[in-house]
Amino acid sequence: MSETSAPVSASQETATPYTPTGRTVPSRGRARASYDRELVHSILDEAYLCHLGFVRDGAPVVLPTLFARVGERLYVHGSTGSRPLHAAGAADTGLPVCLTVTHVDGLVLARSAFHHSINYRCVVVHGTAVTVTDPDERRIALDAIVDQVVPGRSRDSRPADTKELAATAVVRLDLDELSAKVRTGGPNDDPADLSLPYWAGVVPLTRGHAAPVPADDLDPAIPAPGYLGSL
Repeated sequence: MSETSAPVSASQETATPYTPTGRTVPSRGRARASYDRELVHSILDEAYLCHLGFVRDGAPVVLPTLFARVGERLYVHGSTGSRPLHAAGAADTGLPVCLTVTHVDGLVLARSAFHHSINYRCVVVHGTAVTVTDPDERRIALDAIVDQVVPGRSRDSRPADTKELAATAVVRLDLDELSAKVRTGGPNDDPADLSLPYWAGVVPLTRGHAAPVPADDLDPAIPAPGYLGSL
C-alpha cells in the first residue's frame, strides 16, 4: 500500500479550488456548494469530530471519530480492533469511505413550517482510506489529532508508548474529491406568508467553553495551561 502522494505546493493549497465531480455536485442547493480550498480548510480545522461512512457486510455504517487535517490529507484515529480501520489496511485498494464535518451556526425560524431550516457549514469528502504505517507519518498524524482538540496539547502531554501505539490505528484520506456547502441568512418565506402573525428570524448558535475543571487527582500545584484560555 502506497504511503505517498503527489505533494501540494503552498500556493496551490490556498489558491486552487478543488475540482467538482459527479459525486461532489449536490442535486439540491447547488448555489450553496463551494470548492474553495480556504473555505474547506477552515470548516475542517474548526471541528472536533468527523463522521466516517463506509459499507460493512453490505450495509451502511457511520461512525463519529477524531480526526485532523495536515495539508491536503485527513487523518482519522481509532483502535486497531476497529473493523473499518482494519479493513482500510486489509488490501492495497484500501476502504472506500465518505467523511463529513458539519457546524450548525443558527436556527432559522420561518413563518411556515415548511421553510424552517438551519444555517450551517459542512464538508463532504469522498475517497479511499488507507492505513498509515510509516512511523514518522503516524507521529505527525497523532500529534495533529491531539492538537485538533486543543492546539498545543501534543507538546504538553506524554507521547504514546510502544504498547499504546500498537493498539492505535491511523488512516489517511486525501483531500481530492470533496465539496463544502454553506447556508447563511434568514428565512425564505413565501411572499403570501409575510403578513402572518408569527415571529420569523434566526437564533444564532455559538460555540463556547466553560472554565477548565481539574482532575480529582491532579496536583493542585499544577496550574491550568495558558493555551486553554485561547479556546
